[in-house]
Amino acid sequence: MKKLLFTGCGTAIATPFTENGVNFEEFKRLIEFQISNGVDAIIVCGTTGEASTMTILEKIDTIKCAVECSNGRIPIIAGAGSNNTAQAIEMCKTCEELGVDGLLIVTPYYNKTTQEGLVAHYSAIAHSTKLPIILYNVPGRTGLNISPKTCLELSKIDNIVAIKEASGNLSQVAEIAHLCKDNLYIYSGNDDQILPVLSLGGKGVISVLSNVKPKLVSDMVDSFFSGDILKAIKLQLDSIPLTKALFSEVNPIPVKAALKMIGFDFGKPRLPLVEMQEANKKILKKELENI
Repeated sequence: MKKLLFTGCGTAIATPFTENGVNFEEFKRLIEFQISNGVDAIIVCGTTGEASTMTILEKIDTIKCAVECSNGRIPIIAGAGSNNTAQAIEMCKTCEELGVDGLLIVTPYYNKTTQEGLVAHYSAIAHSTKLPIILYNVPGRTGLNISPKTCLELSKIDNIVAIKEASGNLSQVAEIAHLCKDNLYIYSGNDDQILPVLSLGGKGVISVLSNVKPKLVSDMVDSFFSGDILKAIKLQLDSIPLTKALFSEVNPIPVKAALKMIGFDFGKPRLPLVEMQEANKKILKKELENI
C-alpha cells in the first residue's frame, strides 16, 4: 500500500502579495488560521497560489515559509509542475531540500503532449525525487486530460501516490478508482464535487473554499468518514452558493477578494488577473455572510 499524504481537507492556499513581493506575515497568519480550523494539509504554490506569476525565488521563499510555519503539524505539499520536464525536475529537487512532504505536479500545458508523453514526463519527474507525488488533472486550464488508462500506467510507479482530479467528470473518476484501486488515491479538485468523489473512494479534497471556510470543509469530510452522511450532505449542499460565488470569476480572483472580506490583507491578484467586479463582490459578500 502506498503512502497516503493526508486524508481529509487540504487547502490550496492563496498567496498574499504586496507591490514588493510576498507578504509572508499575512501568509503565516492564513496558515495558522487553516491549522487552527482543522485542515489536514496545505498545498502551496498551486493554481490558487498564483504560482504562474511568481519568480523561482518567490516560490522557494514561500514554500520554505510554509514548511517552517507548519513545523510538522500538518503536511506541506508544494506545486512543482511545469510544461518543461527539466524545469519541473529542478523544482522538485529544490522542494525536497526545503523539506516538503509531497509534490503536486500539473500536466504540461500549452505545448501539452500525448498520453504516451504524459507517462514519460511523469516517470522522469518521479524518478528524480524520493518525495510522493500527486498528479494534478485540470484539463479546463491545461487543455490536456490524464486518461484513466494513463493513470493506471502511472500508478505502477512507487512514488506516484495520488491524483487531484479536477476534470469534473465523475465517470472518469469512477474509472480511475476501478482501475487503480489503492495504487492511486483520489482527491477531489472541485469543491462542488467533494462528496461524490468521496463516495467513489476518494480520500479527501484539495480545496479553494477552505481558504475562507476551513472548518466547514474539514467538518464535511470528517462527517463523511465518521459515517454521518446526512451532515456531510447538508454541508456540501449548503456550501454550493458560496462555492459558485468563489468561481464566478477566474480562480483565485474571488477567493482573494473573500479573504480580504474576512480580515486578511491579501493585496491584489497579479496581472493578468485583475480585481473582482463589484457586482460579483456583492454576491460573494452575501454568500459569505449566509453560510
